[in-house]
Amino acid sequence: MQLHLRSNKQNIAIFIAILFHVCGAIGILFSPYKDWFIANTPLNLLLMTALLFWVQPRKSLGFFLFFSISFLVGMGTEMIGVNTGKLFGDYHYGNVMGKKLNGVPYLIGINWFILTFCIGVLMTKISNWTEDKYESLGVRLKPWIVTASFLFDGGFLATLFDFNIEPVANKLGFWQWKGGVIPGFNYICWFVISAQLVLLFKKLDFDKDNQFAIHLLIIQSLFFITLQIYLP
Repeated sequence: MQLHLRSNKQNIAIFIAILFHVCGAIGILFSPYKDWFIANTPLNLLLMTALLFWVQPRKSLGFFLFFSISFLVGMGTEMIGVNTGKLFGDYHYGNVMGKKLNGVPYLIGINWFILTFCIGVLMTKISNWTEDKYESLGVRLKPWIVTASFLFDGGFLATLFDFNIEPVANKLGFWQWKGGVIPGFNYICWFVISAQLVLLFKKLDFDKDNQFAIHLLIIQSLFFITLQIYLP
């Protein structure tokens, strides 16, 4: 019964995420209400966060600790970046993402949680599957190899996601780069910071079997790829 209820919650969350992202893509690309859909980006991010919390099984201290740390690290590094240019590069946030603290929207901290949490769940699935495959062949991977793979692959996926979102974010007014050029340094910072958060995800003790997180990562990736292709 409990497993059936959990499955239903996952399915409902996936349906809502697909619905909102498909409607958002259509509204931005093909409707006369483009500005309205862009202005409601904060609502979409907050809803996705609420869905992640809703479907998360056994919300333990470790889960809330990861949320808090990823939010604070995201906000802290972004504030350093926006106000000094020493992280990510020379950029500033527009007003689309809502209220700010020292030039950084609070939603950016939440976005760091969403991305690193979803990637952490995916990497856990991949890591467990890989270890099982090797063990079926009579090979046991050394713990440091598993950890290094988790860190580097997770950081790479987060950086790839940022690479995908950057051109769209500029066009939609989420943030702007000085001179309109995205520096390579931005991606280096993204890799280092996100890799550390993904590693923290691995180290903390909480239930990491959140299927919706993997679907959300795919849905958001397809959403931004679609906008990158068709947005003028």
